[in-house]
Amino acid sequence: MIYKIFPALFLMIVSVSTSNLFFSDTSEKKIEVAKVIKTTSESNEEVVYNSLHSNQFALPKLESFTEALKGFYLLKEKGLVNKNILTLIDFSMSSNSKRLWVIDLTTNTILYNSLVAHGRNTGDEFATSFSNSAQSFKSSLGFYATGEIYSGKHGKSLRLDGLEQGINSNARERAVVIHGADYVSNSFIQNNKRLGRSLGCPALPMNLSSEIIQTIKDKSCLFIYYPSNSYKIASKLVS
Repeated sequence: MIYKIFPALFLMIVSVSTSNLFFSDTSEKKIEVAKVIKTTSESNEEVVYNSLHSNQFALPKLESFTEALKGFYLLKEKGLVNKNILTLIDFSMSSNSKRLWVIDLTTNTILYNSLVAHGRNTGDEFATSFSNSAQSFKSSLGFYATGEIYSGKHGKSLRLDGLEQGINSNARERAVVIHGADYVSNSFIQNNKRLGRSLGCPALPMNLSSEIIQTIKDKSCLFIYYPSNSYKIASKLVS
């Protein structure tokens, strides 16, 4: 897998490996070979994670990033997403923390790290309950393809298409969209001890929503993560 995605890295590994195996066993050569062994023992997802340019943002957790990237590769292969942009939301984290990342996988650069709301029936500070049902006012987990921009009651908004049957496949019918909201702000947290909640939408701060929507629109990958033994990566893709 590494040689397909990072051909230059693969050639470098082969070059370093073969050149060092036939020379004297110096300390410097031992270090170089150790680095090669470490690199080749990492999964492709770990290699990408360790090469992320943070832009001074906090990195997502390795576990959530790994799940997101595995799903991204699968969806890209199936043609369900077509941009090298990955949006990761980690609902295992407190809503008072910046738990959304927008990552450019062409340059491995984090573009945004933001607060994001969950549904009002999904939990208070922490998200604990999820649903694909209409009028549940809960968030849905899993993989989405971003859709088109429209102007709604929250202003500039972005449609989402859930890609997993029974997990988030009703997202468009439920009008689960990305939009800006005043209740997604540090001031709301200070006044209420937690972030505001939506009717199920991953709502964003007003000052960032337009930029993020413009960046991720039109069939990029969005993944909402939550650790669960019952959830498998893209296990029930909508055909």
